[in-house]
Amino acid sequence: MFKTPILTTALLLTAGGLAQAGDHGIEQRASDDGIEAVDQRLRAALEERDMRLVTVVDHAANAESVELSLPPTRTFIFGNPEIGTPMMQCQGSLALDLPQKMVIRVDDDRTLVEWNDPHYLAERHGLGDCELPLDKVADALRGIAADAAGGEAPPSSA
Repeated sequence: MFKTPILTTALLLTAGGLAQAGDHGIEQRASDDGIEAVDQRLRAALEERDMRLVTVVDHAANAESVELSLPPTRTFIFGNPEIGTPMMQCQGSLALDLPQKMVIRVDDDRTLVEWNDPHYLAERHGLGDCELPLDKVADALRGIAADAAGGEAPPSSA
């Protein structure tokens, strides 16, 4: 059984020109640069916006530690408690998805930057009754991803 609001949101976001990895609220930017350059630009973009970088998980290194292989893949966990806290006050389950995460990973000959669309998270956690700056958060994440990828942010879908 389809959840119409989620499907509608995904279709509208796709129609709005944002690159999406499927219909699961995942946004994506691609870069022709290697993962180290994207990593450095992502760190700089977070610092420039006063985002708190909590940690970086190196999934490829973790895989290697158990004699498995994975293309270079890193999850950046970051946020701004002034924005995230009111969201979690609205619905505590949002703590499953906050702080924000952005993944950079090598896919063939490009580096992908991926993140969760905050409008999708609002739908997932039932935040409809809360006054939250979702468009502002979405724009900030698109800007961070564009800086990390080394290009301009696409126009806002709002």
